[in-house]
Order: sequence, then structure tokens, then C-alpha cells
Amino acid sequence: MVATTIETGGNAREPVAPPGAQISMKLFLKLTLAGVALSATAVWADGLQALEQFLRSTQSGSTTFTQTVTSPVRQGETVARSKTSSGTFEFSRPDRFRFQYTKPFEQLIVADGQTLWLHDIDLNQVAARKQSEVLGNTPAAIIASAADLKALSAVFTLGNAPERDGLEWVLATPRNRDAQLQSVHLGFKQGQLAALEMLDSFGQRSVLRFGTLDVSTRLPAERFRFTPPAGVDVLRQ
Repeated sequence: MVATTIETGGNAREPVAPPGAQISMKLFLKLTLAGVALSATAVWADGLQALEQFLRSTQSGSTTFTQTVTSPVRQGETVARSKTSSGTFEFSRPDRFRFQYTKPFEQLIVADGQTLWLHDIDLNQVAARKQSEVLGNTPAAIIASAADLKALSAVFTLGNAPERDGLEWVLATPRNRDAQLQSVHLGFKQGQLAALEMLDSFGQRSVLRFGTLDVSTRLPAERFRFTPPAGVDVLRQ
């Protein structure tokens, strides 16, 4: 879930496609908006306990991320194609977040509690959608809406997954069988969410690695407001 744009041929790029196409805004969120590093002072026995602590105690924060998206091997190809991007992420629960990609292309996602804004700087385009229609059964609910594991379990089947790569894992599977997202794995190390792996129904895999979550600075409300710049095309979905 996960580049918001697609490179084709040389350097040509395509905008976010509508639902059902290769990339949609909702699918983008499913593959991107779950990422957040999580701090804890205790060492948790399993991933579900760390996730529970996050949902109950972490109300806002900011972190850096690196994201690698790998597409399934196409017919006639021998190696899967992958793309890497990076940026910063900020959130203020229950319903506000800011996802800013800085490399390789500048893109900005802002959820202000009512509207989800996606600004593609290179394309000079803004896409807007009602936030209530986008979050639903996506990993964004882990950050933006669920108060505890019970609330999150209403939209995801949750369970501990086997330990690997030195991390304790939680497997989250959408209860909605029509969801474009197939599964999410959240990897914890010493109470911090260190990795996020997402697989969509098209076989595209996204892996996010996070920096340390900063919860010491109160984020101003202005960080989660967005006004389309003058002259950009605004697409409302």
C-alpha cells in the first residue's frame, strides 16, 4: 500500500487512481496510514500487550519512516520491482494525522477530522475525500480511532504471530472480506512498534520501518489543517 504514484516507462507518473484500479486513495491509506513508532517503558510479553498499551496511552506523537513497496513478479519478469520512500508522520488521536513524504517525491496527506487531503506537489493536484469513508477497516484505525483492543477487534481479527527477526508480532486481518487489504503484521521490540508489513489483495507488499516516537512535544492543531494552494486542481471523491 504503497506508493501514491506510479512510475511508468521513464519518469512519467500517474495520479492516484479510483477504487478498483491499481492504486486508490483508500488502498493508499491501507498500505501507508498504519505506520507509527510506539514507546513504552516496560518490556511486554507479547505484541498484543504492546498494542493495547499504545491504544490506551499514546494520544499523539511524531516519528520518521522508511517504506519499501514490492510488487508481485509480472509475467516475463524474474525479479520483483520495489520502490523506497521516506518522510515524517505526526498524529493526534482520535482522528487527526499528517503523513509527509519527502523522498523520492514530495507528497502530503492530512486528516483534519472531517476530510482526508492528499496533495501531490509534482502533479499540482489535491484529492479530497470524507474521512469517515476512508478509515473504516484500515490500519489507520490503529492510530486514529480505536480506543482499545476491544474496539479494534470490531474491524480486525487480532492475534499474536510467531516471533521473528528479533521482534514480537501482531497479525491483524480485516473482518470485511471485501477489503482490499489482506493482512497487516505489526512488529514490536521492547514495547516499540519497529516494523509494519502489509499485504494487499493484489499481492503488493509494503514494509515500513520507524524511528523513535517523540511524545514529548504537544502538536499544535495547525499541523492537521490543510488549505489547497492557489492554482491546484482539487478532485473531490
